[in-house]
Amino acid sequence: MTEQFFEKPILNSPYAYPAHHWELDADGQPTNRILEFRRTARFVTPVPKPKKRRQSQDQQLALVLGEGAGVSTAEQLYDPTGNINAIRAHVDRWRQIPDPSQWGVTPETQRLLQHWRSHPFQGVRPFFCQVEAVETAIWLAEVAPNSAQGKATLELLQRASEQANPALERIALKLATGAGKTTVMAMLIAWQTINAVRRPQSRRFTRGFLIVTPGITIKDRLRVLQPSDPDSYYKSRELVPGDMLDDLNRAKIVITNYSFSDNHL
Repeated sequence: MTEQFFEKPILNSPYAYPAHHWELDADGQPTNRILEFRRTARFVTPVPKPKKRRQSQDQQLALVLGEGAGVSTAEQLYDPTGNINAIRAHVDRWRQIPDPSQWGVTPETQRLLQHWRSHPFQGVRPFFCQVEAVETAIWLAEVAPNSAQGKATLELLQRASEQANPALERIALKLATGAGKTTVMAMLIAWQTINAVRRPQSRRFTRGFLIVTPGITIKDRLRVLQPSDPDSYYKSRELVPGDMLDDLNRAKIVITNYSFSDNHL
């Protein structure tokens, strides 16, 4: 039944919008059908189907709540998938606007978006998921505040953040392992810094960044986020147009690491 799925599990180019996907059933098993639209975001853990169910729905709920001990309760279990899909739809519609002057972003952001989407990269080209992650951050920061739907989305995110972490507003961009999160970080730093340098009166942008890594190995790998590094991603991966590179030298980037030991527990 699933032979075709295993023969060709990958259907989309990593550089293009994922226009179709293999259907999975309620248990996360492939049905051998290709659906001609993007897979919606949801939590899926495909595992071999058991002969008999060993857990009741109540036991399964207890497991889910146990994973978020101290965070979720039976009365309040945060499920972000609906919000993720709604934001994706907003960004999809915004991305399809043909006239750049109607994107609702600064000229600097407009230039960077055009660069990431259509520049003839000589080396490593950004994946669609990387560009989409930055597009989402841009939409939330520059576009959403100017529309009723966008404002409603921002209010929802603010309420969720306040509920989980009072006085600490957070937005997370989740990418698969190997998707290239360092490149996404470089793109975000470039977008914020260039706008902050060229629009010093704006409170929407910053040129100061604190990057915290789990260990010194990853900390060393992330040196490519420093504009002065010989292997800086901004130049070596052509993430920023040449005439904008000087602006990045005004970024204030601190990369540090944390570690846990018995003395800190």
